[in-house]
Amino acid sequence: MTTTSVSKGCFVFKPSAKVKKRKLDAEDYFTNGSEDCENSKERFRLCQDMLDKMKSETELVQDELNKMILDSLLEFIRKSATSFLSREDDWASHMRASEIPTAALVLGVNVNDHDMTFQSLSDRLQQSVTPFVVSVQAKECTVVRHLLQKVLQRLMGMSVSMNEDEEEGSTDVPQKRVHCSLRALCDWYKTVSKKPSGISPGKKRSSSEMEFPAHPPIILIFKDLEAFSPRVLQDLILICSQYTQELPLLFIFGIATSPSTIQRMLPHSVTSLLCIKLFQSSSCTQHLATVIDKLVLTSQFLFKPSGKVLQVLVGLFLYHDFSVCNFIKGFKLSMLEHFHSQPLSVLCCKKEDALARAERLSHQEVERVRQLPSFMRYVEEQEPQEQVELLTNDEHVKEVCQKLLKSLRKYHKNYFPILRCLHELTASLPKYPLGKQIRELHVTCLERKVWETEEYETALQLLRLLAKDELVSVLHKCIEILNPGKTKKIREALRQLQDFTAKFQQLDACTDSSAVEMHTEGGEGDTASGHSLQKKTDLFHLQKTLLQMKESCRTKKRSPFELLRNQAVEYIDGLVRMHLTPPESQPLYEVCYYTSSGTLRRHLNATPRTSIQTALSHPYYYLQNEALRSEAGAISSAAPDICIAYKLHLECGRLINLYDWLEAYTTVVSAAKSDSPDPSEKGKVDEVRHARFIRAVSELEFLGFVKSTKQKTDHVARLTWGGC
Repeated sequence: MTTTSVSKGCFVFKPSAKVKKRKLDAEDYFTNGSEDCENSKERFRLCQDMLDKMKSETELVQDELNKMILDSLLEFIRKSATSFLSREDDWASHMRASEIPTAALVLGVNVNDHDMTFQSLSDRLQQSVTPFVVSVQAKECTVVRHLLQKVLQRLMGMSVSMNEDEEEGSTDVPQKRVHCSLRALCDWYKTVSKKPSGISPGKKRSSSEMEFPAHPPIILIFKDLEAFSPRVLQDLILICSQYTQELPLLFIFGIATSPSTIQRMLPHSVTSLLCIKLFQSSSCTQHLATVIDKLVLTSQFLFKPSGKVLQVLVGLFLYHDFSVCNFIKGFKLSMLEHFHSQPLSVLCCKKEDALARAERLSHQEVERVRQLPSFMRYVEEQEPQEQVELLTNDEHVKEVCQKLLKSLRKYHKNYFPILRCLHELTASLPKYPLGKQIRELHVTCLERKVWETEEYETALQLLRLLAKDELVSVLHKCIEILNPGKTKKIREALRQLQDFTAKFQQLDACTDSSAVEMHTEGGEGDTASGHSLQKKTDLFHLQKTLLQMKESCRTKKRSPFELLRNQAVEYIDGLVRMHLTPPESQPLYEVCYYTSSGTLRRHLNATPRTSIQTALSHPYYYLQNEALRSEAGAISSAAPDICIAYKLHLECGRLINLYDWLEAYTTVVSAAKSDSPDPSEKGKVDEVRHARFIRAVSELEFLGFVKSTKQKTDHVARLTWGGC
């Protein structure tokens, strides 16, 4: 190959052999840069298995929460379809012929989770009610024509023309096209409904699926009702109301805020054409509590977030979007980070696999075990001879690791039942001293010893004041939680609580007579004390009498119920102190717990404004160019144009004169040594610098730092405050 030529030209050299570039998958990104390739592949496999299990669990939770509302919604749709076929139905007797059955589905402000609900709803409708289900969003339906076009295209599965001239004058390859109108939909529906079973376009149904009725309803789902133009909805409803005798139309409104949105968007003349029934979904906080109960508060999932990590995830949920889907994504991200950053997470697997993996640890992995803070604390608590063995003998470390992994699993099996019992005991107390939600109590137990807090002492004092019925009721709930006991200690606690409830029930028959006697003696003592106080006496005798009364109250004999209640509370306190210790007290807890809350916060709670301002103020830290180094407050002439313009705009007030800004920019740019060496040329504006300045200002305006203003034509308004 040669490029010798008299004239200029472009030469193309084809490679002699084709080199196919292998496409990287998720495992390659996970193992990239890892020291131990086999270990990282095994960790990726464990993480993938746990993610799949988590996905199936969350889908089951979603189906269980939506089951009740979806079942009632399906029943409403079936009755509406029946009323179209026979107008004598009792349910439809109050409905006028021009009314369109409408389901107002209030889903809450967690808009990110609505897609999952609507997808489940569409699937169930297409499986059991009708194949004609269309979902539309506001962003694709700005006018009525576009809305009708989307509906017809998705129902009929063919091209829809917007006007008749386009269809008549078309000379392209002939294809099936219809005019965009409800009359075309009526004609198509009459043709399709004559078939024994309505089949949705583009979908094949197997013989095992159910047969739909002769006239299945046409369901339109408006996912985000608040985002639709009120005028578009009004026109659509008015048009559809003219075809209710021919088309079994049914609307489903997805509402995020309040049912009053319908009355606010549509006038009475339009809402009178709808037969609306309200459906309320479960709250997103209830959904979150169920997800946390299935994923976090269980010993089935070995991966556990620390208290700070769980606070970050719950904080983003409560203060940002109320989205359970985003919470699950954050939980998955923390799991991925844990398996990627912690080499010993290879032991976070099933019991048999973990013990077998611990038995074949390499020397490097044993050294990593020795460097764990929890293992170092464990070594310090041992005898000197045992310490030497743990620090020098790898085989002994492997045996100890197996024992510690078993102990960690027993800790989780004891921790979560006792945690639920403590929550049941304290959730009904006044002012909720240990939190109203169990996740709050869980975070407290993860971060510190819960029995050392003032809130715990307050809760115990309130428990010692509970009436017998209330105490027996919560003890029965605790028994249900502990039954059946998975460990020996839990079974022992279960038997002890059953004994306490039996003793409380035996107190009813044996305390009546003693209570009457104590009441009589107490009444006589009180009368005598009252007479003694009524006597005329001096200050010394009055003080002596009051001290005697106080001492008698202090030494008053407690009732059998009070003694038994104190014993029950003390026993529960002992269970808490034994089983609700923080996970940091368990050796090798780093295998299962992810603690890097800062990394998770940077990934999930991004601050783009701060990052942009930092990049514009200190470009050296991003570009790594030595020429960009400058003292604090100085402006480097070698910096990018947008950085120079940004630093200069920080020195201005609310309104910035564009000409003064340009002059300052030119002065800074001209200070470069390679620029015009003639001092008389410094500060002079040329076309190139002018264009560069205009581009920098446009970029700042795009980023939201400045905007044009009508107060002065040659000025821009500054949208930021403070220095760099």
